[in-house]
Amino acid sequence: MIGVQDLRAGVIFEENGNLLQVLTYEHIKMGRGSANIKVKVKNLRSGSTTDKSFINTAKVNDVQVFKRDLQYLYKDGENAYFMNPQTFDQISVGLKIIGSDVYYLKEGESYNLSFLGDEALSLNLSPKMVFEVTETAPGVKGNSVSSVFKDAVLENGQTVKVPLFIKVGEKVKVDTRTGTYTEKAS
Repeated sequence: MIGVQDLRAGVIFEENGNLLQVLTYEHIKMGRGSANIKVKVKNLRSGSTTDKSFINTAKVNDVQVFKRDLQYLYKDGENAYFMNPQTFDQISVGLKIIGSDVYYLKEGESYNLSFLGDEALSLNLSPKMVFEVTETAPGVKGNSVSSVFKDAVLENGQTVKVPLFIKVGEKVKVDTRTGTYTEKAS
C-alpha cells in the first residue's frame, strides 16, 4: 500500500482490479479541513481516463511494475512488435495499449516498456524525440526572425507547426507529451 500523497505522474497502482496510471496530480488544501488529492488516471487495460479524488490519508494498492528496453520492429493492424536485444525474443504489444504514441515509433529504435509479469502495460517515451521534416512550404525571406509558424509533415506522418526558417530535410525536436515542435535539432 502507498499513500495517495506519493502518487505522481507515471505511478501505476491497482484499484478494484483495474491497473491505473497517474497522468496528473494535484494537492488541494482548503481552509481548516483535510487536504484532498486529485489525480487524473488512465486505465491501462481499457485505455479510458478518469478523474479521482482521495482524502490526504487514503492509501492505494501498489503494483510492482518492471521496465524493459526493447527494440521496435514493426506493426500490423492490431499489434506492435518489439524484440529483446539480449534474448532476441519477440513480444507483441496491442496498439490499444500504445495508443496515439504509435506515431513516435521508429523501426530499429529502442523503447522503454512497463510490464506486470508478462503483460505489457505501457510505452514510456522520452519527452523529446527527433524527426526529419519531409514536407513544408518554403519560408519567406525576411520572416525568419519572427514567431510565425507554418505546417510541416514529419517522417512519421505527423503534422506540426514549425517556424518559417525550417526547411525540408532538416531535423526538429518534438515534445512527445503534447506533439508540438520544441526546437531545431542539430
